[in-house]
This record gives sequence, C-alpha cells and structure tokens, in this order.
Amino acid sequence: MARSAAAAAEDDGVEDALALVGRQPGPGQGRPAAGTERHRATPWGEARARAARAGRGTPPPVRPEPLDRALGQVLAEPLTALTDLPSFDTSAMDGWAVAGPGPWTIRVSGSGILAGHSEPEALTDGTAVRIATGARIPAGATAVIRSEHSRIDGGGHLHAQRQVTHGQDIRPRGQECRSGDQLLPAGTPVTPAVLGLAAAAGYDQLLTVRRPRVEVLVLGDELLTEGLPRDGLIRDALGPMIGPWLRALGAEVLATRRIGDDAEALHRAVTSSEADLLATTGGTAAGPVDHVHPVLRKTGAELLVDGVAVRPGHPMLMARLAPGRYLVGLPGNPLAAVSGLLTLAEPLLRGMSGREAAGAAPDPYRACLRDEVQGHPYDTRLVPVVRRGDRLVPLHYNGPAMLRGIAAAHGLAVVPPGGARAGDELEVLDLPWSPSGEGCFT
Repeated sequence: MARSAAAAAEDDGVEDALALVGRQPGPGQGRPAAGTERHRATPWGEARARAARAGRGTPPPVRPEPLDRALGQVLAEPLTALTDLPSFDTSAMDGWAVAGPGPWTIRVSGSGILAGHSEPEALTDGTAVRIATGARIPAGATAVIRSEHSRIDGGGHLHAQRQVTHGQDIRPRGQECRSGDQLLPAGTPVTPAVLGLAAAAGYDQLLTVRRPRVEVLVLGDELLTEGLPRDGLIRDALGPMIGPWLRALGAEVLATRRIGDDAEALHRAVTSSEADLLATTGGTAAGPVDHVHPVLRKTGAELLVDGVAVRPGHPMLMARLAPGRYLVGLPGNPLAAVSGLLTLAEPLLRGMSGREAAGAAPDPYRACLRDEVQGHPYDTRLVPVVRRGDRLVPLHYNGPAMLRGIAAAHGLAVVPPGGARAGDELEVLDLPWSPSGEGCFT
C-alpha cells in the first residue's frame, strides 16, 4: 500500500506528537534519523517563493480568443482602447435635447432622435427635440432635460421644472477614455466586466494567455472510487478534489488518472504526458512503494523543492521535468495535499498563467486570531480558519488526514513555529471560493 493514506497518516501523527514534546522519531519509527528531514526541508516561505519564481520563468503561450471564449483567461497584452468612449456625444437619459435658454419651441421630428441613427439635424437656440438614451446629441444642443423634469404648455412650448445647467445629462465624446488609452494591464483576468469593456472599446477578440495544462496522477493500490471502505481499502478523496481545485486556480485539467503502486506505470505516465504541470498524490516519502523520487531521478528531473518545513504536508516536492514542464508532488493525506496545493501549485500556476504580469502578487491577507493556536516547534503550521467579524477562528478537525475542517473553512492561517496567541495577526491563504454557510463546528 502506498503512503498516500493510512500509513502516511499514522506516521504524520507519530512525528507531530513527538515533535510537540521536542523529540523527533528515531530510525525504528519509520522516518529518517533525528534532524535529517528537518535539515533538508525548505522553509515554507522560501518554498512558495521558489514556486513563484519557477512560474514567472516560464514564458506562457498566448493565443487570440473570440470574446465569447475568453472568459476566465488572462490578458496577454494591455487592453488599449481602439476608439473614444463614448465615440460621440450621447444622451445619458430619455428626454429633450435643448439649445440655449428656455422655454423652447419643440421641433417635431417623428419619434425624435433615437439611438443607432445617423447624425441628427442641428438645433438652433430656443428649440428642443425629443431624444432617447444613447442617441447622438445634435449639434448646437446645450443640455438634455429628463422627461420627468419637463412639461409642455398649451402653446406647445417646453418648460424645465428644474434648473438647467450647461451639458447636463450629456455624455461627452471620450468621457471614459480616448483612443489609445490603456484600459487594463497585461495579466488581468478576463471577467464578464472585462468582456463588456473590451467590446465597448472595439475588440472582437482578445490575446490571452493559454491556461496551464495540468494532469492529475492519483497514486496507490488502496484507493476505492466508489462505495464504502472495505477490506483495508479506503475511498479516494483526492481524485474528486484536486482537479476542480486546480481549475479554480486557473488551470486547464486534461485528466485525472489513477495509477497503482507501480513505478513503471508512473514513469510512463510522467514521460508521456503533454501537460505543463503534473500533480501527483502520495508516494513522495521514502517507503518501499513511494516511487515519485525514483521516477524523477530516472527522468533526469531537477528537484526544486524536496520537502517543506510545514505541517501538514512536509513531504511535498516540486521538480522541473523539462523547460516549461513541472511536477508537484502532493502528500497523500487530504489536508496535507491541500497544503501542497496552496504552498507550491498556486504560486507556480499564478506565474505560468501570466497573472503576475499586472504586477507583484497581491499583498497577503492578514487578520487577528480569536483563539490560541498550538504550533509546531520548528515548522510552519497551516490551520483551517473561518472569519467571524474581524477575527479568525481556528477550526477543529485539522489533522493531516482530515477534510472536515477545510471543507468549512474560509482559508488557512499561517501559524509560525511555536504557535500563536489570541490577538496575534496572521497571514491567511484564502481559498478560491467561499463556503455556502457558516461551516461546521468550531
């Protein structure tokens, strides 16, 4: 059985318990001798920084996309206005275009001036014409009077019921931007509002960064894909979770494949994949069926991160398979795998997808703890939390094999070695979604 679940959970629990009283497990307890792993492990902040640098160092491929297919992608170049917005003076309201001071003689012109029609006849002082929202302002017009702010007397003259100021309710040409103005920088995610702005600015398609292609390899002979656990087998919690999580981080997930504890099968999967990023689950330690390290050595991969000083998730790793191709090895325990996603995969994908082109990564979100959190003596801890007002409340069920806490969480609090007291301000790794309710028991 691979160390992707029960065995890894047991070792994690043993090592964490020993570490909390100042001891490391010895050679007879299933781990390297005291101090070996901690010496090798990369500090948590440095591991994230390495992942971000690796992502930024991979020039992302770009491609033009029609507007109706660009949603959720990232701009590969600045969005520059192709026209003035608005491109001519327009009426901001339904009402009357007037010239000069009133009262005004109404110029009869069918339904008046409508949006989408050619340039209307000019107005002379003392005249008015009905106008629709978005219609071109006629030459000579000095203001628009809203329909509800006007009246017509028995002689057919228009009167304003409120003071009229020059230019009121007229959107002048170029009010929002001029042709050539930069509207958004490269690296901006394409949201529905961005699509609307691009269309208004004259675009039919956008040059976008292709989403990083990811393949998920779920390792282990002990995993069931349906039904209840039985005969020493357990349900695969990572297969249903990792792919959607990576999509939420901006990746295009090509497939989620399940591979047994078979080194040759894993080697074939790694060497034949067309993905930009492979995410494996389990098999990152040094047990008899932990094949990730041997396969990486066989393929000539460059290990960029080999273990991180974080709990849960310390056996995570990141390797460069080839220029522009990476593998992130996630631990097999579910919450430890989430730790690996947010520590290594998220900053790597942020760089690979071009989302950092608009500037540096956003400032970390920080908030104060409501309750004390126990820490690890040497390593960073990532603890599921919910926000209650302006405070962070740590959740129970935060063991490496547990998902109950993270399923209810708003984010993971970054707890420094030694722990944190109530009132301490901590960095929070936000999740790419919000839970539907207040979550389960805190």
